[in-house]
Amino acid sequence: MPKKYSHSRLSIFEHCPLKYKYRYIDQIVPELERTIETLLGNVIHETLEWLYEQTKNNKVPTIDELIVHYSKNWEENYTPNLIIVQEGLTARDFFNKGIRFLLDYYLKYHPFKENTIALEKKVEINLGENKEYILQGFIDRLVHNKELDEYEVHDYKTSGSLPTKEKIDTDRQLALYSIAIKELYGKDKNVCLVWHYLNFNKKICSRRTDEQLEKLKQDILELIKKIEQTKEFPSNKSPACKWCEYISICPEFSSKTPKTTEKPKLPREEIDRYPTLKKYLRE
Repeated sequence: MPKKYSHSRLSIFEHCPLKYKYRYIDQIVPELERTIETLLGNVIHETLEWLYEQTKNNKVPTIDELIVHYSKNWEENYTPNLIIVQEGLTARDFFNKGIRFLLDYYLKYHPFKENTIALEKKVEINLGENKEYILQGFIDRLVHNKELDEYEVHDYKTSGSLPTKEKIDTDRQLALYSIAIKELYGKDKNVCLVWHYLNFNKKICSRRTDEQLEKLKQDILELIKKIEQTKEFPSNKSPACKWCEYISICPEFSSKTPKTTEKPKLPREEIDRYPTLKKYLRE
C-alpha cells in the first residue's frame, strides 16, 4: 500500500519537525485546533466554492446572496474558543474582513465566465520507482482556458502579506498540482498557476517548465525519504509558532491562555448597503 503525503505534511516537517511528530506520528489531538484566521480561510474557501457551483449550474448569485451565504456559514462554524493571534483585533474584525474579500472578488470577476471545470478537485501524484508514495492534494478551482487551450490552477489566500516574486516562482504546492494536471490532460498541455491574494484584491500568476517539474518530483522524493529516516524531531521556534495548535504542549513555550472571541455582529453600514441581510442576521 503506497504511503500518502501532502504538501502541508511536508511543509510542517520542514518548518518544525516536532510539530510533525505531534501530528503525524504521535497523532495528538490539540486542545484548540483552530484560530480565527483558520475559520476565516475555511469559510471564504467554502463560499467561493459555492459561488462557482452556482455559476456552473447557470445561476449567478447576487452580491446579497453571496454575503448571506458567507454569513450563515460563519455562524454555523463559529465557536467562542477560537484563538485570536493578532493583537487588537476581534472576531468582528475578521468577519468584516471576509465581507470585504468577497465584495472585491465579486466586483472584479463577475459574471465568472472563466470555464471552471472542477472545484476542490482531488489530485494524486505517484512517486518512487515502484510508486511507493502518493502525493495528494485538492485544487481550489480548475479552469480550462479554451482560447489558449491551457489549464489554470486557482488558489485562494487570505493571509495578510504578499509573497515576493521569487517565492511565487518557487512555490511547491501549485507546482505539484501542475504535475498532476499534466498527467491527467496531457504532458504537452500548458498550466498556469494562479494565486488570489484576497486581502490585496490581487491575482498573481506563474508557470513552471517541464524540467522544473521533474526536478521538483525528485526533490520531494528525497524529502520524503529524509522524513522516514528521521529519528529526532527537534522544535523550531519561529514567528509562526503563534498560530500553532500545539503551542500549549511545546517545550519552547510556557502554558498559553488564548484570547477567545466574541460573536461578531454585522456592521450597520453593510446592513444598510445590502438590506436583504436583515432576514438572516441578528443585530
